[in-house]
Amino acid sequence: MNIKYLIAFLILGLVIFSCSKDDDKVFDHAAQAILDDEALVKYLNTHYLDVPSGIIKTIKNGESPLFNDVNLKSKEVVENEITYKLYYLVQNIGTTKSPTRVDSVYVNYRGVLLDSTLFDKGKSWFQLNNLIEGWRHAFPLFKGGTAVINPDESFDFVNHGKGILFIPSGLGYQNRAQGIIPENSPLIFYFDLYDVNESDDDNDMVPNYKEDLNGDGEVIDDDTDGDKIPNFLDKDDDGDGILTRDEDLDGDGDPTNDDTNGNGIPNYLDKKTAIKKS
Repeated sequence: MNIKYLIAFLILGLVIFSCSKDDDKVFDHAAQAILDDEALVKYLNTHYLDVPSGIIKTIKNGESPLFNDVNLKSKEVVENEITYKLYYLVQNIGTTKSPTRVDSVYVNYRGVLLDSTLFDKGKSWFQLNNLIEGWRHAFPLFKGGTAVINPDESFDFVNHGKGILFIPSGLGYQNRAQGIIPENSPLIFYFDLYDVNESDDDNDMVPNYKEDLNGDGEVIDDDTDGDKIPNFLDKDDDGDGILTRDEDLDGDGDPTNDDTNGNGIPNYLDKKTAIKKS
């Protein structure tokens, strides 16, 4: 039983989806990044994780702050020439595989603001392509777990990735309010990463991550045939009239290793080798 296809791709939490990033030449995003980091550091120094409840609480009786927790990590992320610091608490790394920034993940999550206001929660599959940058940079640092099928055919996951993300607004919604989330709001997400699915959006047998030909971590800017359709959504990547999946001449399910003329360019990216699979 393949559990990946038992779960529908539902949009349960619209607030974690990325919004359009219009050109904003007035707002000082670099200055806001500094303010966000100061706010997050202050939060991490004045709050602790109450292990029994699994909830972050304000320090009142000398509890050890999150900032001193050996499991608190940070990652510098550069977006639009601005450096942001993403903090994440590792409760469990996970045991199976990590997603790339263009894969899909099955996640149970809860999102709150720094004042503990709950703005979203849910459990669903999500395509990382469509999510805020904080999620896209954080989830590849964790792994999925192992599914356990129950007698009633429901299932649970064990040894899965689990943690808490502390995301600056620059990797969230920046200076745009989203629902009850005010503008310039750092975000906190409690999450369980249950499962990872290697995405192939155009079903051409080339997974999304292999469609990132320039290696920049994005797939939206890779368009071999220049038809304005990025390769990860284009069923004919080189525009030669032959579907990419039909250029898998050896029939091994992988078009990326077929190079008829030996020029180092796989057939599905090379118009000069328009040879249809017999």
